[in-house]
Amino acid sequence: MKATTIACLLGPAGILAAPAVVGRAAPSQSINDLFKAKGKLYYGNIADPQSLGNSQTTDILKAGFGQLTAENSRGAANGPPQVKWDATEPSRGSFSFSGSDQVANFATSNGMLIRGHTPALALPDPAVGAADQRPCRAHDGPARPHQRCCGTVQGQSLRLGRRQRNLQRRRLPPPSVWSNVLGEDFVRIAFEAARAADPAAKLYINDYNLDSASYAKLTNGMVAHVKKWLAAGVPIDGIGTQSHLGAGASSGTQGALEALAGSGVSEVAITELDIAGAAANDYVAVTNACLAVEKCVGITVWGVTDTQSWRSDENPTLFDGSYNEKAAYGAIVQALS
Repeated sequence: MKATTIACLLGPAGILAAPAVVGRAAPSQSINDLFKAKGKLYYGNIADPQSLGNSQTTDILKAGFGQLTAENSRGAANGPPQVKWDATEPSRGSFSFSGSDQVANFATSNGMLIRGHTPALALPDPAVGAADQRPCRAHDGPARPHQRCCGTVQGQSLRLGRRQRNLQRRRLPPPSVWSNVLGEDFVRIAFEAARAADPAAKLYINDYNLDSASYAKLTNGMVAHVKKWLAAGVPIDGIGTQSHLGAGASSGTQGALEALAGSGVSEVAITELDIAGAAANDYVAVTNACLAVEKCVGITVWGVTDTQSWRSDENPTLFDGSYNEKAAYGAIVQALS
C-alpha cells in the first residue's frame, strides 16, 4: 500500500537506533487488515521518538496497526511534545519538526497512514502567542500552525485533527490565548487556514468526554456548535472523539458516534482509545460500534503498551508492559474474523 502522509507531519528523518531486546513475537494477525476488510480505513496507534527506539514496540506497530499519530509526549519521561504549537514554533518564526519527522518517516517506510493530531490546542498557551495578545497578532495565531505544517506537504494529507479541548461541557471554547481576544471566531480562522494550506486534507475537530449521546457536552456542546459552524461555511469534515474510557463505559460509544455523525460532518473517528482494565468486551464493543456507524472511518489506540500509556496505572492498552498481547487484542481479531 502506498503510504499517505498527513498535513502536519513533515519529511523524512532518521529513526532512533533500536536496542537489542528479547521478548514475545509481534501479534500474528493485524487488526488493521481485518478492520479494513470490513470497509474501514485503519486501526491505528501512536508513537514518539522514544517508543520508536524500542524494537518490540515497532514490531507490534508494524504487525498489528496501519495508522500512526505523533503522540503528545509531554513530560521528561516521554520526551518533548511533537506537533503542538509550543513545540513546533517555540519562538516566533523559528520552527522545528524533528520529533514528528521521525514518526512520519517510520510510518511512510512501513506503509502506514499518518493522522495529524490537534496542532491548535487550548492548553498550554504557546509562549509565542501568549506574549502578544493584540487582535492582529491573535488573528494570525490560530492560522500559523496550519499554514506552516499543512502547506509544507500539500496534497499528501489524510486527516488532520485540528482542535482539542474545544468545548467544556456546554460552554463556548474555554479561555485561551486565542479565544480571550477573538472569541469563538478563532475556530473559523484555524479551519479556513488549514483548508487553504491543503485543500485535500480532512479537517477534524477533536474533543474528550464525547462518550455518550446523553452527555450535554456532546449534544448542546459539540453537535450544536458544529451544526452552527457548518451552516456558516466553516470547513469541518469530521469529529474525533478521544474515548478515554473507564471500565465498562463502552456501551455508549455507538450512540455517541451516531449523534456526532448526525451533526452533518462527512465522517467521524475514535482518536485516542484507551480503556481502564482493557477488558476484552469493552474493546470489542468499541470496535463494533465503529463498524456499525457508516461515517466512522477508523480507530486510533492511545498507546502500544501499558507502560507507555499516560494511564499506566489503569493498564488500558492492548499489550502489557512485557509486550504481551492481551485478551482484548485476540478478542478484536476474533470479532473481525
